[in-house]
Amino acid sequence: MSYIITSEFELNKVAAPNLPLSPIEYDRQYFDQLLNVLRLYFNRMDALTGQLTASGVIPPAVNYTVATLPSAATSGTGARSFVTDASAPTFGATVSGGGAVAVPVYSDGTNWKVG
Repeated sequence: MSYIITSEFELNKVAAPNLPLSPIEYDRQYFDQLLNVLRLYFNRMDALTGQLTASGVIPPAVNYTVATLPSAATSGTGARSFVTDASAPTFGATVSGGGAVAVPVYSDGTNWKVG
């Protein structure tokens, strides 16, 4: 089975829960409520993690222009992205902008390379 993450914001849809305020003294009802809130949150996180680690996951591509790509050094070696304005792209060469070719790119830790 394949999952398709339909939005680049899919990970942001699982928000941390608002935990109930604790009473001064131990209260069984509060403790049960707290555990239920946490159980629901972690069930959602497990479901999302399962999608990300399942075979056949298709992550969304974020489209950048070469000028708006994040730093290759900050992104780290092996980071992948997609540009929409490459100029005469050659596989393995440092990507340059100003063209009209859409290509995938990867970071070598210093520069974004076509590929």
